Amino acid sequence: MGKIRQKITGLIPEYGMMPLLIAVALNFSVYFGARVIAGDWKHHNIEGPLDGMIPFVPFTAVIYLGCYLFWIVNYILIARQEKQEVCRFFTADFISRLICLACYLIYPTTNVRPVVEAEGFWNQVMRFLYTADAADNLFPSIHCLVSWFCFAGLRRSNIPGWYKGASCVMAVLVCISTLTTKQHVVIDVAGGVALAEFCLWIAKKPKVWKVYEKLLDEIDGKLLLEGGSA
Repeated sequence: MGKIRQKITGLIPEYGMMPLLIAVALNFSVYFGARVIAGDWKHHNIEGPLDGMIPFVPFTAVIYLGCYLFWIVNYILIARQEKQEVCRFFTADFISRLICLACYLIYPTTNVRPVVEAEGFWNQVMRFLYTADAADNLFPSIHCLVSWFCFAGLRRSNIPGWYKGASCVMAVLVCISTLTTKQHVVIDVAGGVALAEFCLWIAKKPKVWKVYEKLLDEIDGKLLLEGGSA
């Protein structure tokens, strides 16, 4: 166990581990929790005229599904930054999920997905995606929110400029893929990006991120006590 811990802390500082775990747990709790609570509630279709002009492009599902690797890599890179930057970013991440939960419960949204024929590889991928991911929890788009966080969370880092640029391109491609797979509508995308920027702005305030830092310190303190008494 000691060697495994050394390898993990060699990749991610100890102060970055708990924020990552909290982010993952909260993300799943909000997404699936909102679905459990509001699954049978009335959902509102907020598609606009522009959405009808965007083509359905099944092969862009590779971007929509492949972005999970992008998220993992960039969130680890963000967690490797200095503690203050880590606390600021994951404070924003935390706040964003609470706002998402409120949106999903207060005003549940949906959209109309196209009928996908069974023939063709990418059509099969899309049919699987539609089966696995119900048309709810749409506004704001967590896919767009997290992807924009992956770019914005590295803007002030010492990561090479080419990678920051690639992250920006990837974030934009993910946003586009949410539209061309008809998983989301334009307002969902705009809401996800705007929410990311808003939460990052809020989290810059010391009175905000220091509350999160205090929470982390208390959790770490309790874990140390439990480890010492074991």
